[in-house]
Amino acid sequence: MIRLGVNIDHVATIRNARGEIHPDPYLAAIKAMKSGADSITIHLREDRRHIRDYDLKKISKNKKIPLNLEMAANLSILRIALRNKPNFVCIVPEKRKEITTEGGLNLKRNFKQISKIVKILNKNSIRTSLFINPTINDVKISKDLNVNCIELHTGRLSNLIKKKREFKNELIKIKKSSKYADKIGLEVHAGHGMDYNTTKILSKINEIKEFNIGHFIIGESIFYGLKNVIKKIKRNFK
Repeated sequence: MIRLGVNIDHVATIRNARGEIHPDPYLAAIKAMKSGADSITIHLREDRRHIRDYDLKKISKNKKIPLNLEMAANLSILRIALRNKPNFVCIVPEKRKEITTEGGLNLKRNFKQISKIVKILNKNSIRTSLFINPTINDVKISKDLNVNCIELHTGRLSNLIKKKREFKNELIKIKKSSKYADKIGLEVHAGHGMDYNTTKILSKINEIKEFNIGHFIIGESIFYGLKNVIKKIKRNFK
């Protein structure tokens, strides 16, 4: 069975719109776990546009919540991560002006910095993952960086499916990358832009062990409730 990580960043987005304390991402994390999530994902961005330091602190203190922290390859964020000790860390690209993550890491350009951070995380027994584009070359470099997992960027595939455009070539890239990663000993995850249709399609790739989904789940929950949305997504995994 594929694991589901629920990203609750946009619960914080709603809270921050009023500068108040409701809705509380911590309560969303508890509700998501009770509704069938296997882990909770939060992204502590450098500009703190949604998740804040106190959210990370509060959620990470509850050891019943398996926590996946997304973070840039940034030493100041790393220090915060080490203080809070999340179960997992996924290193992601980050641009100040982007609305959302636009693609995978540039592993060649940032190899030294990522390598330094991965070594520290591994030393602290935190499972490491890299958010990468679905290419064989990026999978190879990820292996050289000594991470435990890769998370394949599914944004392009998701957009093609939503626009009812041909997506076969992009799906082939994801399949090939998944199979190669599994072959060389990297656990494969997938995330970005996914909904009911994309999860159904991608769940057929046996090598993918975990999906991380946020914006769609939180948005759909406004109409149908968090529990119902999580259960409907997980039904696609069978």
